[in-house]
Amino acid sequence: MSRMMGLLDLEKHFAFYGAYHSNPINIVIHIIFVWPIVFTALLLLHSTTPIFDPSQLGVSQSLTLDGVLRFNLGFIFTLVYALFYICLDKKSGFVAALMCFSCWVGSSLLAVQLGPSLSFKVGLASQLLCWTGQFVGHGMFEKRAPALLDNLVQAFLMAPFFVLLEVLQSVFGYEPYPGFQARVNAKVESDVKEWRAKKQQKNKVT
Repeated sequence: MSRMMGLLDLEKHFAFYGAYHSNPINIVIHIIFVWPIVFTALLLLHSTTPIFDPSQLGVSQSLTLDGVLRFNLGFIFTLVYALFYICLDKKSGFVAALMCFSCWVGSSLLAVQLGPSLSFKVGLASQLLCWTGQFVGHGMFEKRAPALLDNLVQAFLMAPFFVLLEVLQSVFGYEPYPGFQARVNAKVESDVKEWRAKKQQKNKVT
């Protein structure tokens, strides 16, 4: 039970990711590039083998846009991310889930229009561009390695939700619950201070 609560501890997840993204310019860079990474990752996954044929369950082909929507690995990732975000916070999680499924539908439509070969090229080029932009943000502005180098799974899971919450908080003043942002900011500040102290100590030794 405690492990499950830890997995769904939004404050802990957000503070962890926020500690690696405290620079305003780096945050903007991630807001620009993170969701395109989700979209183009689903574009690349569109060609994976379907897990099942919806017609076998009596689902009309028209409901899957004449077979455009494939219940494959891309759909599984979309479903997992959507459910995880809703479990973290119902309101913002629902928005994130809608965005996840919008990316799945949109990338599926684009994949059919482009064809397998061009979809792969467009998806790969976009991934390289977006990831390069994020690494530049960390190297030039954050001055700290990306979160994925310390916790790969958590970084990949939280990145889309993190940038969404940043926008909701900045534009609409949204908080999952009262005091959330203040508590997260305190944890982020503490983590950043600890990291800087360790870095300074390491530089002295070397």
